[in-house]
Amino acid sequence: MKNRIEKIFDRCRKEKRAALILFNSCGYPDMESSERIIQGAIDSGADIIELGVPFSDPMADGAIIQKASQIALQNGATLKKVLAMAERLRLRNPDTGFILFSYFNVLLNYGLEALTEELERIGIDGILSVDLPFEEKEELEPLCHKRGLHLIPLVSPATTPQRVRLITSQTTGFVYYVAVRGITGVRSELPRELLARLSEISGLSPIPVVAGFGISSPATAHQIAQHARGIVVGSAGLRLLFGEKPLEERIADFKAFVQSLAESLCLDA
Repeated sequence: MKNRIEKIFDRCRKEKRAALILFNSCGYPDMESSERIIQGAIDSGADIIELGVPFSDPMADGAIIQKASQIALQNGATLKKVLAMAERLRLRNPDTGFILFSYFNVLLNYGLEALTEELERIGIDGILSVDLPFEEKEELEPLCHKRGLHLIPLVSPATTPQRVRLITSQTTGFVYYVAVRGITGVRSELPRELLARLSEISGLSPIPVVAGFGISSPATAHQIAQHARGIVVGSAGLRLLFGEKPLEERIADFKAFVQSLAESLCLDA
């Protein structure tokens, strides 16, 4: 029987579109508002949610996600609270994919055995540990396999074809292609070689390839959707949640942006 992530990508393929994956910094601006924001993203067309666990030293993240993470921590966000929120979201959204997105130290401090057991109980689909090298996954991978969780890897512009084959041959769910070198964040333009590189990696990988880092507009998302099975957006959505407007207006802007992304992901004939 196919798992939820496989079903999502199958459904998107039948609907002739790429999947929309939304990163959210859990706990920003507070836990209650964060839960409403994530639900709003789902209601507006997100297929998979990356539940970003706030961390004090998010070295792979740009200024927007760093700021959101710092505010979330100041307001009392913890992994335990994120998991409680995830359980409520799962109950309301049985068909949505949920990936726990974190730094390895956070997972380790919680306890890998206890965490993977809890994720299985809640119904979370996988883990993306952004700073866990492929060669050092032996502590977490068997626990994920035991609990039916996908351990999502990252590949980058620097990853060789041989290494792409190696990584994707040992992976389930999907592989996350980092579209630009460096940290997350909104960018005005993406590398010229991105689309060709995406097509190359998709040809090497037996599982869906999604692209993230730097995707900031529906037009860019549409372009990338022609070469990847999914697109990941984080900072471009989060930045709409900052500012002087009342929170309800910021959430409305965010939901409208997510909807525009979702509508942009249809495949060209």
